[in-house]
Amino acid sequence: MQIRDLPYTDPGEPDVRSGPRFLYWLGRNQLGGQLKALGWGLLQQCGIAGLPLTVGFAVQAAVDRSGGRLALAAGLNVLLGIAIAVGDMMLHRTAVTNWITAAARVQQLLARKTAELGSALTRRVAAGEVVAVSTGDVEKIGWFVEALSRFAAAAAALLIICVGLLVYQPALGIVVAIGVPVLALAVLPLLPRATRRADVQREKAGRATELASDTVAGLRVLRGIGGEELFLGRYREASQEVRRAAVRSARMWSLISAVQVLLPGLLLITVVLYGARLALAGRVSVGELVTVYSAVTLMLFPLQHFEEIAMAYSFSRPSAKRAARVLALQRVTDPAGTDTGVPSGPHADPTGDLYDPATGLLAPEGRFTAVVCGDPDAAGRLADRLGGHAPDAGGQPSVLLGGTALDELPLELARTAVLVQDKDPVLLSGTLRELLDVPSSRQVDAVDALAAARCEDVLEALAQASADPGGDPMDTRITERGRSLSGGQRQRLALARSLVTDPEVLVLDEPTSAVDSHTEARVAEGIKRVRAGRTTVVFTSSPLLLDLAERIVFVHEGEVASVGVHRELLHTDARYRAVVTRETDEESKTMQKVEESA
Repeated sequence: MQIRDLPYTDPGEPDVRSGPRFLYWLGRNQLGGQLKALGWGLLQQCGIAGLPLTVGFAVQAAVDRSGGRLALAAGLNVLLGIAIAVGDMMLHRTAVTNWITAAARVQQLLARKTAELGSALTRRVAAGEVVAVSTGDVEKIGWFVEALSRFAAAAAALLIICVGLLVYQPALGIVVAIGVPVLALAVLPLLPRATRRADVQREKAGRATELASDTVAGLRVLRGIGGEELFLGRYREASQEVRRAAVRSARMWSLISAVQVLLPGLLLITVVLYGARLALAGRVSVGELVTVYSAVTLMLFPLQHFEEIAMAYSFSRPSAKRAARVLALQRVTDPAGTDTGVPSGPHADPTGDLYDPATGLLAPEGRFTAVVCGDPDAAGRLADRLGGHAPDAGGQPSVLLGGTALDELPLELARTAVLVQDKDPVLLSGTLRELLDVPSSRQVDAVDALAAARCEDVLEALAQASADPGGDPMDTRITERGRSLSGGQRQRLALARSLVTDPEVLVLDEPTSAVDSHTEARVAEGIKRVRAGRTTVVFTSSPLLLDLAERIVFVHEGEVASVGVHRELLHTDARYRAVVTRETDEESKTMQKVEESA
């Protein structure tokens, strides 16, 4: 896989049983790149390992005053230099490719899971954790994949050097062969503590990220209530906790680094002292001593990769665990534990009535149905359920569209058939034209949708904000999440986007909660006009919207309590009237007595 071939056509189905299993799966899918990096790494490391031989050969040639052997040593040094340069260049190129392609695979998996779960994702996983996984964790996972091949090449080079020294000079080679494994394994007792401290640091960093995300999202409200300093103090405290945890983690890693410097130095001193005694006794030549000394010195370079792979694994293991936890989430699971979001065969585009067996809610095809719930949170959950976004099926039967269970449809088809706009829709950054350029039936254009959502003031505000006076407001950029717009303007733009999509079934959760009553009435008329002949379900308690609905369903305590039209239900259902008119208990009882006496 090359960078130019990204994104993957299919990133695959990951093994998400645990963090290490996910890393193993990722490495296995990068096997070709790993083998390439291993080959180039061996060329580089073996070139480095060969330098002591040529240096010792040259020293011995100088001692023996042999010009021919000295020239041969120089030629060998040039060849080894070329091998090291080519190996290092190609190793870096291949290793970085492995890093980027592994990170891209994880990013694609996360994007696919996000699209699959929709709004249910942030209900199951904290927003800060999602941000941490898709940014820092992806980088750490890619680092481990990249470091793995270089570590394998370094380990192979150390093995080759040890075997070569045993053959070349057994007396000194056995000292090196015993010392190198000790050096490589010396840091193992320190790794668990270093890993725990790194885990604590990442946990605190995730909490700080989540706090920062929530603070930025609610900045407008915080300014309104004067709570900026309070939340700033909380974030400052969380940031200091991250700093202290990072310092404690860095101390342990600095200790590991010190061990990696100290022990090789002791080995080098041992080899020099023992080699000098052998040279004085005439058991080794000067050239052999220089060769062994140079080999031990150069072994410090591949030994550094042992520390790096330990750090990479320690940092990537919890990152992989978090990524696996997100990727393991399923859209809907039936009581038997089978993922019903997987398509079981070809399906035609579903049409017909929308029916929820769990509550008894029925939205007839082609009609404007309003749903009234006394509990706004219950309304949000029911809206998600109607679109197949329910976070947990809980053993309840699936919502049916024209007699077809949504959970049995392929995800893409289910999302196309039923579109749910929640009460807090998100606007992506970009121009208004890009915002409304969404997959659609092409039956509703952007102009009609904006007019139906009463976005005239939004267009005027965008025209004024345009860098080109008199320019097209459709080409004016909208800031991230539409923060430069008011809540009502964002809500109406999101509604226009939903109307442009023109799905078979449109579910709107409180689409006019942030606008004034005059605008609300005009928006309600626009929705009814544009959605004529299409199935529309609106969760609301606004009398203006309810009065225009063709059918009203009142849901009480998770079940349909009554069905009718607005004016009829006001007189026949006291609970409905209490929700819609915001009556107090005393007012409701008084009204009920009046009705009974009449």
